[in-house]
Amino acid sequence: MLAFGGSVLSAYSALRWTPAWIAAGLFALSGLAVLLVALRPAVEIHDTHLLVGHKAIKWTDIRRIDQTGWNAPLAVYLTLTDESRVLVLHPGDLDSSTSLLRHLRRNSREALLDGIPYRQFWGETVAQAQPQAQLPAAQTAPPKQLPPPRYPLLRPEDEDEVERMFQRLKAVGHIDQRGSDEN
Repeated sequence: MLAFGGSVLSAYSALRWTPAWIAAGLFALSGLAVLLVALRPAVEIHDTHLLVGHKAIKWTDIRRIDQTGWNAPLAVYLTLTDESRVLVLHPGDLDSSTSLLRHLRRNSREALLDGIPYRQFWGETVAQAQPQAQLPAAQTAPPKQLPPPRYPLLRPEDEDEVERMFQRLKAVGHIDQRGSDEN
């Protein structure tokens, strides 16, 4: 609305000064661009389909997701099974655009994501994607467990002190320096 107001003001100024027509045109173009983005249909995510305005697109019908250079507003091309392309334009902030893109990529299990197969994009191996009953007997062994990470609890000088106390305890049988007559 502000851009259209600036356009009207610039057009009024252009009656007296001709270069103001450039500003009027730029204000009008930017106002039109903002209006077009704001009037895009709503995008809704459901378990079985994506709803863009009144058009429902099943997740299984999406064959390719290609992200453009726009992140906020988000612009993504979806290629469907019938080779048609749909532009999904989401005029939200960066967080909501990132969330929408992640949901599109996660739910489109049969699609190429920016030219990369779904499983490869998300780092899944074929063995992880197949149920255990379909794997050959050689691949049914449980995956190797990594040891839990070891985080340092003491400073190195404190570790040395604890080690000296432990060695003394092993040698003497007690840590106190008091004699046995005080017990």
